[in-house]
Amino acid sequence: MERIDLFCDAVPRRWATVTDTGPLRLFTRTTPGFPFYARPIPGAGPVTPEDVRRVRVAQRGLGVPETFEWLLATAPSMEGAVRATGLSVQICPVLVLDGEPQPAALPAGLRFRLLGPLDGDLAEAAHAHLIVASTAFGAPIPAPPTAETLAELVADLDAGRVARLLVTGPDGVVGVGSVQRSGDVAELVGIATAATHRRMGIGAAVTARLAAVARQAGADVVFLSAGDDSATRVYERVGFRRIGRCGIAQP
Repeated sequence: MERIDLFCDAVPRRWATVTDTGPLRLFTRTTPGFPFYARPIPGAGPVTPEDVRRVRVAQRGLGVPETFEWLLATAPSMEGAVRATGLSVQICPVLVLDGEPQPAALPAGLRFRLLGPLDGDLAEAAHAHLIVASTAFGAPIPAPPTAETLAELVADLDAGRVARLLVTGPDGVVGVGSVQRSGDVAELVGIATAATHRRMGIGAAVTARLAAVARQAGADVVFLSAGDDSATRVYERVGFRRIGRCGIAQP
């Protein structure tokens, strides 16, 4: 869990500024995309309710969500601290890939598309990816990528820091997912399926394919978090096993 904790502290830095307040670190996104959060600084010690309140004031001042994330094993004081300030807490399983992923097939008529830095339609494909993910998670529909954002994506894809996977078919893009990698640790994020194509095995297929991509990129630790028991069972069928829990706190 310590390696995952350090990964979670390292990855947002490419797209965010960092502000430390006591034992908490606030990541503020500087590029388009889902907002980041505050989390405990690795090794910084216990978190108090007053620490959380100070960061919440800073978040309100910046106009960003008052959201906190943490691993229960590495920050045992965090849950009590955020609850004491009135935030709602969701506890989710953290799972790690055990060996190689178990392949899962897509339904007939659908195919995978892994975005590449030289794709001629990268801007349109990346935007379609964001639209499916944002819609699935109830977030606002994002604007098309700017030239700067697109250049960053090209660099990240070329360096293997990220991977973007789409599932396409006659109805367009119906499933998506991403990999974020730092060194030999990788996280699978944003696995989502269009509402019209759920319960068809697309989520499992995307998870298996992304896990294979992460392994091929050199990731020794491949992990993800599950939003509920149903998602957990999907990930377990692909070859992931539970190793801990993470917390998400918000108003």
